[in-house]
Amino acid sequence: MTDQYTTTALRDSRPQDGTAEPEIKVCVRGLLKQFPAKDRMVTALDSLDLDIPRGQFFMIVGPSGCGKTTLLRILAHLEQPTAGTVEVLRSTEGRPENSMVFQGDSIFPWMTVWDNASYGLRMRGAPAAEIKETVGHYLDKTGLTAFADCYPHQLSGGMRQRVSIARAFANDPDVLLMDEPFSALDEQNKTLLQSELLRIWDETRKTVIFITHSVDEAVTLGDRIMIMTSRPGRAKAFVDVPFERPRDVLELRHRPEYGEIVYDIWQHLRDEVNNAQVTAPQSQQRRWFRR
Repeated sequence: MTDQYTTTALRDSRPQDGTAEPEIKVCVRGLLKQFPAKDRMVTALDSLDLDIPRGQFFMIVGPSGCGKTTLLRILAHLEQPTAGTVEVLRSTEGRPENSMVFQGDSIFPWMTVWDNASYGLRMRGAPAAEIKETVGHYLDKTGLTAFADCYPHQLSGGMRQRVSIARAFANDPDVLLMDEPFSALDEQNKTLLQSELLRIWDETRKTVIFITHSVDEAVTLGDRIMIMTSRPGRAKAFVDVPFERPRDVLELRHRPEYGEIVYDIWQHLRDEVNNAQVTAPQSQQRRWFRR
């Protein structure tokens, strides 16, 4: 096994070589999230500590039901933690703290591509010239310029996800949250969108927190990967991805180190997936095996 990357069992994003510590953008301490069930409380997340440096492309993988989406929803202020703290270092007043890209269609069906992509800026009252320049830039980056006047029902699934990505980046958030945005796409569209996302991210270097069930996707896109336990979700291990940027999605997967990292992550995940299958309802087990 190569020593070009490191796996750590517990949280610690601080460098060990004497260099300056990275500026932490997202700080989570002692996070606990419980939901009421019929006659008990279900613990989704427990004792989760996490530091994410500014500008990092941070990936989260884990078995179904381990609390990945719950964590993202807490970061997006769509859920409140039961206990613990979540802090996001704000960089610029007036900029939104986060934008979220969901797994399914999340764009407005009654709006054109242009109106969807400009929605966040318009809600913030951005000047018309800024909206025109910013939205035009991201429609161009996502290959949607020729479809600016189209409605979502006129677009393929992959193109609708491009609109979601364009809207998220145009909104210029401090943190971009992505919940399995490519999981419903075929392999060709998924690869194309991964490449486009990386090109846009290389330009902006936003802090990204990205959930995926695909270990390949995690290694392809990420700087660092958190592997979660089965429910209740905790951080089991962190893997630092050593590949330089910019990255070519297809070329990267030919490298022998790529396969070694994928294998290492699956070794960590295997027991957690098995544990999740033992405790999950049958309907959830069927969903996992279809992935």
